[in-house]
Amino acid sequence: MGDRKQDNYRRGVVMIILSAFCFACMNVMVRLAGDIPSVQKSFFRNLVAAGFAGVILWKEQAPLQVKEGARLPLAVRCFFGTIGILCNFYAVDHLLVADASILNKLSPFFAIIFSYLLLKERIAFFQAACVGAAFAGCLFIVKPGFENTALLPALMGVCGGLGAGIAYTMVRKLGAMEVRGPVIVFYFSLFSCLAVTPWILFHFTPMSLGQLPILLAAGLCAAGGQFSITIAYTYAPAKKISIYDYSQIIFATVLGYLMFGEIPDSYSFVGYSLIVAASVVMFFYNSRTER
Repeated sequence: MGDRKQDNYRRGVVMIILSAFCFACMNVMVRLAGDIPSVQKSFFRNLVAAGFAGVILWKEQAPLQVKEGARLPLAVRCFFGTIGILCNFYAVDHLLVADASILNKLSPFFAIIFSYLLLKERIAFFQAACVGAAFAGCLFIVKPGFENTALLPALMGVCGGLGAGIAYTMVRKLGAMEVRGPVIVFYFSLFSCLAVTPWILFHFTPMSLGQLPILLAAGLCAAGGQFSITIAYTYAPAKKISIYDYSQIIFATVLGYLMFGEIPDSYSFVGYSLIVAASVVMFFYNSRTER
């Protein structure tokens, strides 16, 4: 029995690292797509994810109906998830890939804040200290007052993490209501596509034959990341493996250097260290509290 648990733990770790790699590749593909509006990039990303989730639900003949009490949390998840993606894609287009990736990883800390505000979950002093350390790290990356010309994109990256944090808080609530993952992914992806369709109709930017496959590849990477992380959490609980999701920063830094010659500055590395350290400390604190 112990061996089986250990095997499942290893599978969970492998799948969450695969998810982190997929999301890092998605960000690289978004940048490689070139001079296309972030809104248009998000449309194709979500179109592919909606297609994947739709096929899974169709093959399983799963109902799309959501019980009445879960409709508002699902709507909030869709809205703020869309805001999060739009802000993240804007940040990826204007920042180093590694900077944009780590700012999006502020979402667990925002999730703690909004779990308190929306779900009335208590925040321990230790958790509050970790949130403070993470946001101190964020300041090193955003660099306000350091004559930073990328201040707006950096703030958009922070807003992306905020939107994702609210969205993940609602996913947690939906999970407690037994709403299945593919249903959440399908509605979120479909909503995101429909939300930006009016903008696409009036501001569509023509794409080259090379740009469309890159955007579709970004969508495939996003779908791979979404479903890999879902599978990971079927093998092992989040409290045991979630810390490995920060491997995305390593992948993003390496891919950013290989593809674009990007090297983060010393302030960014200090910021990465603070955010990852706060995440590691909070991970062990949560594990000990759970025991």
